[in-house]
Amino acid sequence: MTPRDFLNSPNRLAPHYSEFRVGERYLLTGHSHQAWPDCARQGQREAWQDAADSVDEKWPRAFEKAEQVRRGFAALMDDPDGLYALGSNTHELLIRFLSALPLKKRPRLVTTDGEFHTIRRQLCRLEEEGLEVIRVPASPVEDVAQRLRDAITDRTAAVLVSSVFFGSGRIVHGLGDVSARCLELGCELLVDTYHSLNVAPFSVRDMGLGEAFAVGGGYKYCQLGEGNCFLRVPPARHFRPVITGWFSEFSALGNKGLNDAVSYGQGPDAFAGSTYDPTSHYRAARVFDFFTEMELSPRILRQVSQLQIEVLQRSFDDLDLPTSLIDRDRDVSRDQLAGFLALTSPWAEVICQELRALEVRTDFRGNCLRLGPAPYLSKDQLLIAMQRLGDAARKVETSLPSKR
Repeated sequence: MTPRDFLNSPNRLAPHYSEFRVGERYLLTGHSHQAWPDCARQGQREAWQDAADSVDEKWPRAFEKAEQVRRGFAALMDDPDGLYALGSNTHELLIRFLSALPLKKRPRLVTTDGEFHTIRRQLCRLEEEGLEVIRVPASPVEDVAQRLRDAITDRTAAVLVSSVFFGSGRIVHGLGDVSARCLELGCELLVDTYHSLNVAPFSVRDMGLGEAFAVGGGYKYCQLGEGNCFLRVPPARHFRPVITGWFSEFSALGNKGLNDAVSYGQGPDAFAGSTYDPTSHYRAARVFDFFTEMELSPRILRQVSQLQIEVLQRSFDDLDLPTSLIDRDRDVSRDQLAGFLALTSPWAEVICQELRALEVRTDFRGNCLRLGPAPYLSKDQLLIAMQRLGDAARKVETSLPSKR
């Protein structure tokens, strides 16, 4: 199946998502929460059956699923030998990462003003407690990497930045240069890859990020559902996060620190948590297998996404709506966008609500209406959704006070 075949109606993937009824709905939520293939339900049943059959002896089987999930993420990151700790969400992994930093000696964190709430909110709270948080502008995105480099000092413990900004969908370049600067000055780099993973180009090897941390997860473009997130850990280094779970002791092998200090496992095991619900990993393992069976590689999915974004852009332009009502950035080339189209409007929230009434699911962030396609949607579905966007926007326009 070629990338253009995904645009056909009916979409050939849609039958594999019958439980989510993707062929009957207008789900432009691909950037936020993609539908799960039907096989995901089989994974959940498998988790139940293993628990029923083995009771507390289910854990070896569950750990096999966890390892499959780690390898799945590593493959998507083009990081076959990478070390990955798992967590239910990126926030818990971020907390463990922050707790491993020498913040007493280096109380400075560098980030941007365009980060998702996971990073934004936590750093705001740490700033209230006295840490120095430097936020460089996320725009213009073309030289954000240079601004980050310039903000790093010998007091910096870490740089935290997204590979794609969640508000604009713009891809951030030059992160390898940021990593090199971090290594030079002895601080860490953490890259939030959530809006790159499985939809936009990302390669740990090609981008020079072998010594960087990274977080991401499967809730969006991987179709894994909740509970499937990761922290990539740089190789050949030892960390002692203050926030630590007892699962880290599984691989400590009696390696006590000096004076009987708390021992840690090696590599990603240092960031391990504790008892969790393994159902999410069973589900994810099934979905990773499904993507392999259907030959849904990151390269193919990128091509499909770009074709779908093109359909959305052209159909939006054809609506010829007033730019003061709603508009898009026509100066950015399509290859600089990740997996969704961002439209700006002072009435983004209202238009989003009107779209929902017209059975088109999407979302907004501030004045940004985000339209996220997914590989199981046909071109016809995208065109109908955009026609309804026109209807929603014009309805909002007629309700505005007349200009005098």
